[in-house]
This record gives sequence, C-alpha cells and structure tokens, in this order.
Amino acid sequence: MGPRRLLIVDDDDTFREVLARAMSRRGYAVRTAGDADSALRAACEVEPSHALVDLRMPGASGLNLIPALRELAPDMRIVVLTGYASIATAVEAIKRGAIQYLAKPVDAAQIDNAFSDAARVRDVEPEPVPLSVKRLEWEHIHKVLAEHAGNVSATARALGMHRRTLQRKLGKRPRAR
Repeated sequence: MGPRRLLIVDDDDTFREVLARAMSRRGYAVRTAGDADSALRAACEVEPSHALVDLRMPGASGLNLIPALRELAPDMRIVVLTGYASIATAVEAIKRGAIQYLAKPVDAAQIDNAFSDAARVRDVEPEPVPLSVKRLEWEHIHKVLAEHAGNVSATARALGMHRRTLQRKLGKRPRAR
C-alpha cells in the first residue's frame, strides 16, 4: 500500500488540528477541512486514501459527503466520527460506504485501528443485555429524524408529538442501558 493520505473533515477547529497532529505522528499525510464543500475540493487535490468525516457539520452532513468521496476514490477508507451516535445513522453511514462509525470521544489509536483491515472483519458479539426503553426510543427518534433529513418539525409530525417535546428529547442523551 502506498502513502497513507488522510482527509479529516470536522467543523471543530481545535479538535481537527489536534487530531491532525496526532495522526501525522502516526505516519499519515494529513489534510483538513471544516465542511463538506472544502472537503471535496481538498479530496480532488490530494486524492486521500483515508477519510475521517464528522457526522454533523454546517451545510451538508457527513452522511451526504460519503458517496461523493466514494465517487472520487472507490477504495478510500472512510470512518464516520460523531458526538451524536445512533443506530440509524450508523447503519446509514455503512450503507453509504463508510467502513466504521465511531462515537466521540476517541483518540488517534482508535481511529488508526478503525482504518485497519482487522477492524473491518472482526466478529461483533450481540449485547448480552437488551437496550432500555429510553434507548430504543432514542434510536427510533433518530431513525425518523434521519428519514426527514434532520427536519425537526417534519419528524415531530411523523412521530405524532409536539415539536417542543421532540426538541427536549433530542437535547437529552439516553443512558447506555
């Protein structure tokens, strides 16, 4: 495999720059972008072999960026990184071509491992404890939200709840179990 060229796409300037330095120390030639448009321009210039894409950014989301990056380089290894993890967005990211989906906070070692072949083919064991009702509700809300392209009002109508109630639920993080 040739040089590892990494494109980091995240709207948090500080996080992006700290991560760029850490990944450079791990042997990646790093290029950064703060949004989807500048990421596409950078990808055309440097032809990255790897991309780390934030899910939520101003403008187009990371989910919308994945197919465009795949079109530029079908073999590119794309990992989605988010502070708003849900099963619905994880499934959608993989469907669109990401090889991994990581929830923040993460470190450079976790990201480097996510790009490896071992991370792609390992067996995933089912959770021994089923998800809580609150967690299931959280997952369902985010699935419907993704289906409505992030439109809170349309999602509230689809779920049959008041928009403000939905906004309160979106502001709260569910417990893991």
